[in-house]
Amino acid sequence: MIDILRHPIYGRLFSAQVIALLGTGLLTVALGLLAFDLAGDKAGAVLGTAFAIKMIAYVGLAPVANAVSEKVPRKAILVGADLVRATVASFLPFIDAVWQIYLLIFVLQAASATFTPAFQAIIPDILKDEKDYTKALSLSRLAYDLENLASPALAGVLLAFMSYHWLFGGTLFGFVASAALVSIVPIPPIARNKKPRPFFERLTRGVRIYLATPRLRGLLALNLAAAAAGAFIIVNTVVVVLSGYGRTQTDVAYAFMAFGGGSMLTALLLPRLLELISDRTLMLASGLALTALTIGHALYALIGGLPTWELFLFAWAASGMLYAAILTPSGRLLRISAHAEDRPSIFSAQFALSHACWLLTYPIAGWAGQAFGLSIAMIILGAIALTGTVTAFFIWPPTDTKELDHDHSDLPPDHPHLREYQADGKRHRHVFVIDDEHRAWPTHG
Repeated sequence: MIDILRHPIYGRLFSAQVIALLGTGLLTVALGLLAFDLAGDKAGAVLGTAFAIKMIAYVGLAPVANAVSEKVPRKAILVGADLVRATVASFLPFIDAVWQIYLLIFVLQAASATFTPAFQAIIPDILKDEKDYTKALSLSRLAYDLENLASPALAGVLLAFMSYHWLFGGTLFGFVASAALVSIVPIPPIARNKKPRPFFERLTRGVRIYLATPRLRGLLALNLAAAAAGAFIIVNTVVVVLSGYGRTQTDVAYAFMAFGGGSMLTALLLPRLLELISDRTLMLASGLALTALTIGHALYALIGGLPTWELFLFAWAASGMLYAAILTPSGRLLRISAHAEDRPSIFSAQFALSHACWLLTYPIAGWAGQAFGLSIAMIILGAIALTGTVTAFFIWPPTDTKELDHDHSDLPPDHPHLREYQADGKRHRHVFVIDDEHRAWPTHG
């Protein structure tokens, strides 16, 4: 897997991603501790609201940013978004009211809604080979897990010597360093479609392709399952550890490390695993297992009280493993489901729609935990995860293939597309994606 880092462009982009995510991971720990300082036992509700605001920015602004910036060079988009995030990070140490958390989180995540889909859409344009791209997805998953492993570990060390307010300085450094690295990397331009499109079509194109593709509808349902389990961990870990177990701020970091460590283990195993079983099988099995673990943990805590600290860490690590097994292969599904010129739009759609799932689950994790108790909140989220997994099982066909037989009753016999495939009777077979000639998924053949 590591050999892919020898690629001159991807290696430097990966370094930029790692550094930025280290800073973001410090932000996650510091923000949780800041919320606990300002709101005490209500910190879960505060974080639930803050993360809901984050999701509103992601869901509402990602497609808009993609449509508006279609003619802007990719490098300018990435560097500009990083600099906006760095500017916001410089204000974070001075927060002294909950409403300030909400405001700065919205601005910071609006910039992230611009940066992340654009960054993700670059990678398949750089790495054409499917095995290389799968390795890159696993490395990307490892990088994201630094938010839950290396960053909390670093935070745990730093908190022994300084106030958590200083952790925000690491966030600032991460975004500035990311911008510097991206600025020196040659980034290929977007593959342009010669057909000009009005703004509204550019705005909605990615979502329309996404929702018209059965495997991506299944992916969205599984995103809901992962978001349901993940939201409880991200929002309520600080409350469970500090109030439930009565442990220290450093132990909060250890809990996040357990979740991130499990996720990283899956990412390391995934390239080999996906050579043996299909994406669908792996993702559905992981969704069912994560659902069972979430509901089982909740029932155990409801009936017998909190599990031992060691068992709690094991449950968090197992959740991380299953969470990563659901989410990591998603880039492979997106890559085969759109033409190169549509990839930025479909990655933007995935970013917005997947975070719409978090927009639902974050408030439930925070407010249900406060209103009904953490065990009931976990049961509610487990039920949502079960709904998502079962839905994916039915709407993602088990016979899903890249090439499909289909015809075009809407095209004249001399249409260039039919001439290309020599389809005298209009029926033909090729790699099928939703585009201008294929606006609906064939239901037969």
